Amino acid sequence: MILHGYWRSSSSWRVRIGFALKELDYEYRAVHLVEGGGKQHSAQYRAKNPMRQVPMLEWEENGEEIYLTQSLAILEFLDELRPSPAILPANRVHRAWAREMAEIINAGTQPLQNLAVIQKIKAETDLDAKAWCRDWIERGLTAYELLAERRAGAYSVGDEVSLADICLIPQLYNARRFDVDLEAFPTILAIEERCNALEAFQVSHPDQQPDAQ
Repeated sequence: MILHGYWRSSSSWRVRIGFALKELDYEYRAVHLVEGGGKQHSAQYRAKNPMRQVPMLEWEENGEEIYLTQSLAILEFLDELRPSPAILPANRVHRAWAREMAEIINAGTQPLQNLAVIQKIKAETDLDAKAWCRDWIERGLTAYELLAERRAGAYSVGDEVSLADICLIPQLYNARRFDVDLEAFPTILAIEERCNALEAFQVSHPDQQPDAQ
């Protein structure tokens, strides 16, 4: 399997965590999101991924080339490919909670502060792009913290790493990039400390990637 990604893309990082947790091998191909206007906009890449984003997973199955985009779709595919360790809890309520908390990041936070949004804000408005991003990240993490206070054990939902944690940790990296004050999120920070002690989170960190700058 080939994973197309970018070292600092939080969505790409999620998938790297998934691969590491599952102990699945893959070939990494860097897609520079800035150089030359962004390699994701090339005709060759766009033919495989019309959204022109990372990550994208590519592999061959029964002689057919298959492309899969969107980090949560890829992670659930990996979970079915290698069910253990599971990244979705067995309990149906806990499973729904993990998906809900993942979506707070995936749908309600990260898209509002990603590179494409920042570039558009800077090009077409007089807004402070960093302040814009900081506001949306704070809103997302505030909601996540309140839910984690009720649901967390060692991790976001109980005592096993889940899809929620896989989305949370890269978002905290982004939060620091935009100078978000994280002292208001003690539950989240405790979860982060436990995740960061795990090899899967260490080897998938942006600074450990071959295209890191």
